[in-house]
Amino acid sequence: MNELVEGEDFYYNENGYVVLTAKYHLQKGRCCGNGCKHCPYAYINVPEPKRSELCKTVLTDSK
Repeated sequence: MNELVEGEDFYYNENGYVVLTAKYHLQKGRCCGNGCKHCPYAYINVPEPKRSELCKTVLTDSK
């Protein structure tokens, strides 16, 4: 994978942590299983019960 570009592949959140974008994850090609905020793969590799909690959060945030 190429060098990451701030604003396209990642950004820093209000706490200073790096947050990877959906674009980055799509280029990577799979869910890493860590429960990333912008996971475009519906958290498929995240173990339960964390996966269910993340899916609930996504549904709540989209309303």
